[in-house]
Amino acid sequence: MYLYVKALHIIFIVTWFAGLFYIVRLFVYQAESAQKPEPERSILQKQFAIMASRLWYGITWPSAILSLLLGGGMLWLFGSVPTWLWVKLGFVAGLYAYHFSLQHIFKQHAAGTYPFTSQQLRIWNEVATLFLVSIVLLVVVKQELSALWGLIGLFLLIVVLMTAIKIYRNYRKRVQ
Repeated sequence: MYLYVKALHIIFIVTWFAGLFYIVRLFVYQAESAQKPEPERSILQKQFAIMASRLWYGITWPSAILSLLLGGGMLWLFGSVPTWLWVKLGFVAGLYAYHFSLQHIFKQHAAGTYPFTSQQLRIWNEVATLFLVSIVLLVVVKQELSALWGLIGLFLLIVVLMTAIKIYRNYRKRVQ
């Protein structure tokens, strides 16, 4: 039974992350469409709002809930909680906080308010990447992962991601 619950848990984590990654891309497009002239702005905003709503309520939220329920089921079936799992659960709590921050942005966009620039949203999109890398590494290497090397690796990943975002921003400025 444990392996079936684990397989379903992994499946819903994958669909949850797919939703988290794509919803922020839609937020970027919505923020950029707010800068377009009419009627293009209205057409794009309406279409992106439909896409975001279907993604958020049809895939992302159900996947987040099912991941939580199946993860709880795995904890119950597993019986004990080793140290590495407590650390992972800390990252998972952070991931849910990130999810709720996206819910807040979703509601702002639904109300026609775009408080963040597309550049800020691109940076915020990388937070999910950091959670994904951290959680997967903890699950795969468990106690073999050194806390120091884990933090160094996470810091280097942040540097690489921020550099890539900056390069892309400069590229977009040159192309426009």
